[in-house]
Amino acid sequence: MRFNEDAELDTSQVEDLRGSGGGIGGRVALGGGGLGLVGLLLFVLLNQFGGGGGAGTGAPPGLSLDRLSPGQQADNSQLQAKCKTGADANRDQDCALVATINSIQGYWSDYFARSGRTYRQAPTNFFTGGVNTGGCGGATSDVGPFYCPADSEVYIDLSFFKDLRSRFKAQGGPFVEAYVLAHEYGHHVQNLLGTSGRVRPGETGPTSGSVRLELQADCYAGVWAHHATRTPTASGKPLIAEITQDDVNRALDAAARIGDDYIQKNLGSGRVNESKFSHGSSTQRQKWFTTGIQSGDPARCNTFDTHDLG
Repeated sequence: MRFNEDAELDTSQVEDLRGSGGGIGGRVALGGGGLGLVGLLLFVLLNQFGGGGGAGTGAPPGLSLDRLSPGQQADNSQLQAKCKTGADANRDQDCALVATINSIQGYWSDYFARSGRTYRQAPTNFFTGGVNTGGCGGATSDVGPFYCPADSEVYIDLSFFKDLRSRFKAQGGPFVEAYVLAHEYGHHVQNLLGTSGRVRPGETGPTSGSVRLELQADCYAGVWAHHATRTPTASGKPLIAEITQDDVNRALDAAARIGDDYIQKNLGSGRVNESKFSHGSSTQRQKWFTTGIQSGDPARCNTFDTHDLG
C-alpha cells in the first residue's frame, strides 16, 4: 500500500496515550460487537484452556465492570510534528496509521452523507500496555484492538501488529494494519446504525449474532478498501495512492489466521469447537472481506439477512 505524498494528514483523529501514564482499571466490559479483532477469541481461549482472562464479555454494551482510575492524557505533539503529509506516511508507521484512519473515516463520512445520515468521527487511541476507556473500563494489550461502543472510540496497542506476525504467523504489512483498523471502524459504523443492538452479549456459535457482527465488520473493511484510492479527505486528495494484489493477499492471509477455527487449532487445545465461535471461521472471514472489497457496496455486507455465512 502506498500513500499520496502530497495529501495532508489530520492527526486530530488519533489520541496518542503512549507514555502518558494512568492506572489500568481492572477488566474491560464490552458487548454487542464491542470487542476487537481478536480480543474475544483470546478471552475464550484463555478461559477455556486455563490461561486466565483479561476481558469480561457478559455485560451489556457500555456497562463498565470497574471504577476507572484517573484517565490517561493524550499528547499528540510528536504525531503533529512528524505526520504532516502522505510522504511521511510512506516512511513512518505511526503516520501510515494516521493516514489510514483519515481515509477510513473520510469514506464513511461521505457514505453517510450520501445516505442522508450524519457520520460521527471516532478517534483511535494509541496506547502501550494498558488503557482506561471512557465507558468500557480498563483493558490491557492482551485484549487486542477493540472498539468501545460506550465512548465510540477505537483502542489499540501497536505492539499487536508484531504479535500478529510472531504469534499468529501472519505475513503482515501496512495494508494488514489498515485492515485491522478498518474492521474496528466497521464496528463504529454498526454502532451508529444500531446494528450492534441486534446482538446478545456473550452469544457464541457458528451462526450467532456475534459471528455475524464480526463478519460484517470484515466486509465493511473490504468496502473501504474498494474505495480507498478514490476517497478524498480534508486536502481534497485521496490519501491512498495504491493497493496492490499482494496487499490484498496479505490481508486475506491475516483474516485466515484470526479465524476461530485457526486460533482454536493452533493457539488453543488443537480441537475446533464451533459452539465457541465468536468471530467466524477463517474461510468466512476471507469470504466477507472479499465480498466487501469486490463489491464496494455496504448493502452487500448482509450477514444478518442470510442463512449462508460461507
